[in-house]
Amino acid sequence: MKVGVLTGGGDCPGLNAVIRSVVRKGVQQYGFEFVGLRDGWLGALQGNVVPLDISSVRGILPRGGTILGSSRTNPLKHEDGLRRIQETLAAHEVDALVVIGGEDTLGVATELSRQGINLVGVPKTIDNDVSGTDVTFGFNTAVGIATEAIDRLHTTAESHMRTLVVEVMGRHSGWIALHAGVAGGANVILIPERPFDIDQVCEQVKSRFKINYAPIVVVAEGAVPQEGQMILKDQTLDEFGHVRLSGIGEWLAQEIAQRTGKDARTTVLGHIQRGGTPSPFDRWLATRFGLHAVDAVKDGDYGVMVALQATQIVRLPLAEATATTKKVDPSLYDEFEVFFG
Repeated sequence: MKVGVLTGGGDCPGLNAVIRSVVRKGVQQYGFEFVGLRDGWLGALQGNVVPLDISSVRGILPRGGTILGSSRTNPLKHEDGLRRIQETLAAHEVDALVVIGGEDTLGVATELSRQGINLVGVPKTIDNDVSGTDVTFGFNTAVGIATEAIDRLHTTAESHMRTLVVEVMGRHSGWIALHAGVAGGANVILIPERPFDIDQVCEQVKSRFKINYAPIVVVAEGAVPQEGQMILKDQTLDEFGHVRLSGIGEWLAQEIAQRTGKDARTTVLGHIQRGGTPSPFDRWLATRFGLHAVDAVKDGDYGVMVALQATQIVRLPLAEATATTKKVDPSLYDEFEVFFG
């Protein structure tokens, strides 16, 4: 049996751990042959396929990014996308695919599964917004990076007695902002699930200055003020129809400075959150996902996604896992309000 592997969407710490796990178990235990589709769905469209064996995955466990490359290509937006993917798989005699990606990549996988392509999904995103799984690999690393940045920014904020606004990733969900903000002792945490009142934010900032303390504001890139629209630098869309987010942090700093009379600066962590070495937890989780994904292929259990529920890896229908975006529960956010302001 020949199995294809692809990684789609934004790069993420732990992708290589999944690839390694899938190939190691597939070859050693099941005798499968593997190929990699370069650059996600783009490689599937263009027929860009490379061999994968144990030697090619040796030493990649601690490496960030993906040895197969990635892209945000949506094959359903390309002419004859389904047919071209089917032709690529047929030309290389690929019997099944392991698709590693987030909401967009797995959304495409869901539709391709409906069209008869044998595949198994593995959830990946630093945003932790894929439904059905308690956590996605990449999230733990991103939170660690963001927390370390907040820790460092506390000292410079205090040295200059200014507000520092830290913009983190999170288009539709505020998981990184909430986890890193709480872990880093932020004074204000703003998430997409709860539109914020800029006047209240400024009052919370002022209250910190009153006790001679420099505030840290953590904001997810998708957070929006109650009375306005999402703050954007760039109005262009990717192939999945998503606006390229950024700008809320800069806008917040300007508003805070004008309304409080205190200096405010912005730090946008951006892609640094998704780059570099994966944390031990993400290596462990990604490895488990890979082991269970190749088991699903062996069982012929297609159209499913592997997921972490409590301590167990389970299989869920892809259609169920991609139906909604996992967002922060309001009650969880409310738990930490005592620390705000």
